[in-house]
Amino acid sequence: MQNIPSVDLSDFLSGDAKRKEKFVLEIGEAYEDIGFVALKGHFLSDELTDNLYAEVKNFFSLPESTKKTYEIEGIGGQRGYTSFGKESAKGKTEGDLKEFWHFGQEVTNNEKLKAAYPENVPVKELKHFNSTGLETYKKLEKTATYVLRALAIYIGLDEFYFDNYVTNGNSILRPIHYPPIVGKPKGAVRAAAHGDINLITLLMGASAAGLEVQHKNGDWIPVTALPDQLVINVGDMLERLTNNKLRSTIHRVVNPPESEWGNSRFSIPFFTHPIGEMSLNCLKECISKETPKAYEDITAGDFLNERLRDLGLIK
Repeated sequence: MQNIPSVDLSDFLSGDAKRKEKFVLEIGEAYEDIGFVALKGHFLSDELTDNLYAEVKNFFSLPESTKKTYEIEGIGGQRGYTSFGKESAKGKTEGDLKEFWHFGQEVTNNEKLKAAYPENVPVKELKHFNSTGLETYKKLEKTATYVLRALAIYIGLDEFYFDNYVTNGNSILRPIHYPPIVGKPKGAVRAAAHGDINLITLLMGASAAGLEVQHKNGDWIPVTALPDQLVINVGDMLERLTNNKLRSTIHRVVNPPESEWGNSRFSIPFFTHPIGEMSLNCLKECISKETPKAYEDITAGDFLNERLRDLGLIK
C-alpha cells in the first residue's frame, strides 16, 4: 500500500511541458503537505543498489577492532566509520542503536573546497567498497539535482537556482547498520524522532520495516515504497530557506517486534548538502504578510556546525 505520494522523475525529464509541469506540482504539493515522496525514474540501477548493499553488509561484518581503525577522530564523523551508539537525536541523551559509514564529496575544479572537506577513507579489506559507494554517490547526487530543479520552479525561482550550490556540495552518503537488539533497550530506538539537517534526503530503501513519518495531525505513519523507488524527504535547510513552505517532517526508525530483535537492518540515505557559503536566509518568494519571516539569517555551513554540536558529533 502506498502511503506517501508517488512521483515519476521521467515526467520531469520527458521534454513534454505538460508532464514536466505535472511533476513540479505533484512533488511541490507533497512537500507542502507531508514532506515525503516515493520517486521512480531516478538514475540509480537495481544492479548498483544490490552491489552497494552487498559491500555494506561485508563492511559491517568485519571485526569490531578492524572497523574502529576507520573511525577518524576530530572530524565529527564526516568521513569513515562511526561506531555504535555515538550519535543521538537532538534533545535525546540515549545514543541511537546504529553504526554507520560516511562517503563524502570528491571535489572537482575547486581547490579551496577540496582542502576544506575531509578526504574519503579507503577500506583496504574490501576491494570494491569505495568505488561502489562513490559511484552510487554520483547517481544519487544527479537525481537530487533534478528534484531540486523541480522545486526551484515550484517555489518561483530560476530552474537552476540550486545547481551551483549542490555542485561540489558537502553531501554525504551514509550506509547504516542497525545491529540485532540484545536485551531490552533502555529508552533507545534505532533512530529517535528527528528532522534531517540538509536540503533533501534520498533513501535507497531498507532491508526491514521501521521508518515512520509524523503527519501534521500527530499520527505516525509507516513509510513503504516499491523496490524501484527512492524515498525522498525535505530537510531542515530547505524548510528554513522556504520559510516553512516546504516541510521537514519529523521521522524515526522504531525498534521491531521482539520476535525480530535478532535481525539486522540496513539502510542507505544520501543527505544532499550545499556548499557551506550558501545563504539559508528565507527567500523573498516565500515571505508575505500571512507568512512573515520565521528564521534569522544564517549560512548552510554555520547551520550544519550548529546541528552537529546538537547531535554530539562535534564539540
